[in-house]
Amino acid sequence: MAENIAVKEKAAAVASNNRRYVGTKETVAYVVYDISQSFNINKYQDIFITDIVQIGLSFQTIVTFVIGIWDVINDVFLAAIVDKTRTRFGKFRPWLFICSGPGYLLSLIYWLLPLIFSGTSPYHAGKLAFYMIFQLVSNLNGSLATIARTGMLSTITPNVIERTRLITQASLFSGFIEKWPEIFMGLLIDLINHGTLKIPMKALYVTAGVFTSSVVAVMGLFFVFTAKERVAQRVEKPSVIQGIKSILNNKPLLILTITEFMQAFGMNSGVNYYYINVLGLASMTTIVGIPGAFVSPTSYAFVTKARARFSTRTLWITSSHLGDFLMIFVYLIGAINKNYKKLAVMIPAFMIRETIWMTCWGLMNVIPEEMRNETIDYGEWKNGYRTEGMTAVAKDLARKLVGTVGASIKAFILSKIGYVEGAGYGNQTERTEYLLFMMCTLLPTVTSVFGLVPKFFYDLSGEKKERMYRELAERRRSIMNQMDELKSDKPLDINE
Repeated sequence: MAENIAVKEKAAAVASNNRRYVGTKETVAYVVYDISQSFNINKYQDIFITDIVQIGLSFQTIVTFVIGIWDVINDVFLAAIVDKTRTRFGKFRPWLFICSGPGYLLSLIYWLLPLIFSGTSPYHAGKLAFYMIFQLVSNLNGSLATIARTGMLSTITPNVIERTRLITQASLFSGFIEKWPEIFMGLLIDLINHGTLKIPMKALYVTAGVFTSSVVAVMGLFFVFTAKERVAQRVEKPSVIQGIKSILNNKPLLILTITEFMQAFGMNSGVNYYYINVLGLASMTTIVGIPGAFVSPTSYAFVTKARARFSTRTLWITSSHLGDFLMIFVYLIGAINKNYKKLAVMIPAFMIRETIWMTCWGLMNVIPEEMRNETIDYGEWKNGYRTEGMTAVAKDLARKLVGTVGASIKAFILSKIGYVEGAGYGNQTERTEYLLFMMCTLLPTVTSVFGLVPKFFYDLSGEKKERMYRELAERRRSIMNQMDELKSDKPLDINE
């Protein structure tokens, strides 16, 4: 009897994984949506807020801390609301649509801040009050959209193989497009800083920000109107207690949460402060990434083979820490004879590091995304119901708590090392320049070690993982059969 059940479960899993659910149009929408998540100039947000809008560093510390606490609080309530949603349009699509309009409007306001508060000082009371309220509202809308997006992407197909294929295709193709705004932005910043291009820096940021925000809004709506949810949800809505339970008994999720918590202790100032203020080259990222741009696409060809040969744990550790390890050598080279100020030395150093790191680019994009989806599936397997919202929040909760403190400390450290807001290239002290270099190379490498240890305990792979998906395939088929029977008896109002 037991053997017959096992055979049926395996047959159900094989049938599910042999069926293709997502067509060409929806695949394109999935790829476009992935592009939209990075098609922006957010890489330069720190410089934008500090030097263009000119929000004082001390106030940035306060805003970061307040928003971090606010983010943690609203995430739990928003996740519970999303997990209880049942409509004929799906569980997540309505929320993505609802958030799209406000999200676009808030993004436009953000990039128009230099015009709204033109000529004001870094500690202008009206500007600071508006900025705080604006960040609170933006965070609320952004958190809801993120929770809905996480759930939507995990339910687009029940076929695990197809899901991995979608993630791989999206990461590969988006890599050719998503970074273009950053590349052009860096080039234009350099041309302005060196007097070649005679336009105000403020105008550049406003124009680029409004343009990318508009393009992203269109991309997002295309996905919302095209994509479908296909993983069966129980008609019964999970309670808040059930949502919390689904987190506490989810070992893979707890491992990810602890890892996020430990990694949040990693600190850095970001390379932008160093590239722009010390080297005077905002397009440094583009230049050092040229060889890696040819390596990164080929790295996706090895993802399937690597997953078949190595455990998820091994691939996770290798892909997430190789870049930090290589950064040690960059620091050592820059620390000799003040090489950190010399483009002729630092370009090759960063370029070699970037090229080697890109060999793991495919794994870095596919493995974490698949692990996130696997933890949601594990919760369904363990408890019999899905809580995508709570799972997404739990994974990020610890990181946000510690990250709030870390981001506040970052702004505090910048002020203490003597960084002058709005000073521009060549106008920081030599001590400040060296510390900016150290904070983007050595400091993040040393502090990233905190997130390494928990990764050794991740064990959702091999036979355990295969058994989980076999049993899930049979359960989902049973749920669909039950829903078909209910529909045949009487009309079912899934909003009830």
